[in-house]
Amino acid sequence: MNHMPDWYPDSQAAEGENAVQVSGLTVAARSGRLLLDRADLELAPGRVTAVVGPSGCGKTTLLRAVTGTLPPDTERTTGTVTVLGQDPLTLPAPALRTLRRHRLAYVGQDPGSGLNPRMSVRRLLAEVAVDGSREAIRAQLAEVRLPVDGGLPDRRIGGLSGGQQRRVALARALARRPAVLLLDEPTAGLDPALRDEIAELLRHLAENHRIAIALSCHDTDLVARLADDVVDLTGPGPKAAMAGPRAADEPVRTPADGTTTITATGLNAAHTHRGRRVPVLHGIDLALAAGSSLGIVGASGSGKTTLLRTLVGLHRPTAGTVSLDGAGLAPTAHRRSREQRRRLQLVPQDPLGTLNPSRTVGTALRRPLLLHRRTGRAEAPACVLELLEQVGLPAATADRYPHELSGGQRQRVAIARALAAKPDVLFCDEVTSALDAETAVAVMDLLTELRDRRGLSLVLVSHDLRLVADRTDSLVVMSEGRVVESGPTARLFSSPAHPVTAALATGVALGG
Repeated sequence: MNHMPDWYPDSQAAEGENAVQVSGLTVAARSGRLLLDRADLELAPGRVTAVVGPSGCGKTTLLRAVTGTLPPDTERTTGTVTVLGQDPLTLPAPALRTLRRHRLAYVGQDPGSGLNPRMSVRRLLAEVAVDGSREAIRAQLAEVRLPVDGGLPDRRIGGLSGGQQRRVALARALARRPAVLLLDEPTAGLDPALRDEIAELLRHLAENHRIAIALSCHDTDLVARLADDVVDLTGPGPKAAMAGPRAADEPVRTPADGTTTITATGLNAAHTHRGRRVPVLHGIDLALAAGSSLGIVGASGSGKTTLLRTLVGLHRPTAGTVSLDGAGLAPTAHRRSREQRRRLQLVPQDPLGTLNPSRTVGTALRRPLLLHRRTGRAEAPACVLELLEQVGLPAATADRYPHELSGGQRQRVAIARALAAKPDVLFCDEVTSALDAETAVAVMDLLTELRDRRGLSLVLVSHDLRLVADRTDSLVVMSEGRVVESGPTARLFSSPAHPVTAALATGVALGG
């Protein structure tokens, strides 16, 4: 990897001093609810610090406090924050903008939602880069393992995969050549090879250019390998149960042996770039049996998310067909019947970008319940609370807005919203990437329990290969928009026939 040795400052913190010092920081909402309780954090030039703990423990709040930003309707009640000799929470707006632009960079957990969808990748980087030349932009993209040929620098964010969007956001942060780099779940949604490449880059930036780096992370293996220091925000308190009791009137469904629920034949799809179609999917064939689970794996950018969006009708195919119970579906969701839309539900990779910021969680969950006639208006509040209980969220979550939740909590709300429609097929796009290990297992236990009880079919896109290996019946392996191998999960991991599958299987074996 070319690390561009002259691009970054030796250090913008005085020798022997911390770049960031947080002591006893408590952040509370006006209602008195604690978002962060007496947190401490020290970031030194040349060191990588991991902030760990379960979803909702305050990791994002701590990192955002270092940038001088707290969630709306919250305040610092105790503690101090010092960044390169300044308190970002008291800086005037012009001074805070200068600090963020030149010395402090932050990449959030849903980076795609923070990138201007009307700007090309090249313009997004040039907007903030110290060196905005064409050559420098290409080098910065190569630094984060993004292809510089094939037109990617001129594409807009909507034409990139979730993993590619995350790397564009990282490249944009590095283009500022900061002294302090803050990353909220930087490897979520990345395949293991890219995760290791990004970890290598972060290690290099810390050691060779004395950047002070902090990252929140749920990947315990990555933390053990990468971090010099670990700050654990785990607090006392009981763990929330994930699977709630079955409603008395909810029918128990038995999977129909051999019955195919959804089928795709010869599916092609493309993105449009400057009026020209750029192929993304090439002749995809797949079939999902009722009550079964299908894993879709492959490198970032291989077309997994586009495939899910095409199946549910959010991305129009250029060729091929999608059928539900043998009946052909219209190519786009708005031309499908309400019942067909209800039966196919997608849990997206970026819940912040799909949850209405002006609606409370309760309103967001009540809408599909009423829209798809899953309950009456009088019973809807109780159904909302039951959905929250199923995904391990307290009842008080119903009155909160998306910006008041952690990334993991928003992901669970997105799952609850999809479940509200009581679908037949649930498409999950990296649904555990923003969750701590314990919560991720609990969410998958919930989905497995729903599959067993209701005959729910699952399509699971994930870079967590252990999860895919343990929780799916069959597997589709994708590379460059094509299915390179498919079959029973156990067989593909034990006896892979394609090099891409073999590489994935080796990663699981080594990781296990």
